[in-house]
Amino acid sequence: MRNILILNGPNLNLLGEREPEVYGTMTLAQLNSKLAAHARKRGGVVRARQSNHEGELIDILHAHRKWADGIVFNPGAYSHYSYALRDAVASILVPTIEVHLSNIKKREAFRRISVIAPACAAQFYGKGIDSYIEALDNLLKPR
Repeated sequence: MRNILILNGPNLNLLGEREPEVYGTMTLAQLNSKLAAHARKRGGVVRARQSNHEGELIDILHAHRKWADGIVFNPGAYSHYSYALRDAVASILVPTIEVHLSNIKKREAFRRISVIAPACAAQFYGKGIDSYIEALDNLLKPR
């Protein structure tokens, strides 16, 4: 059994309402439910958390560092400037994959760079929920 933390950052609590043409119509609760079911089929268990607050995201990463075997992290807009979150990911020594629903490389110039990605094992984006599924599969594959 592998433990995976699904961590979502700011504004992802508004999935299904916020810019559905960019982020889709699935709610965060629906996303978390689908991810939990997918992980169970692969022999994993997930805990899903979300916060709009940078410090709380850091606290969640720290609190789960001994429980989690891997982390799927959508830092939202914090991806582009939060060195504090980058340092938190680097400090906990848990394989972390950064994900985004949209294709950040084809959006506004400021979204094309992630300061968090260098601290992560991988980055998946632009595939909607499949970005999360790909990250889960990566973390749940036999080692």
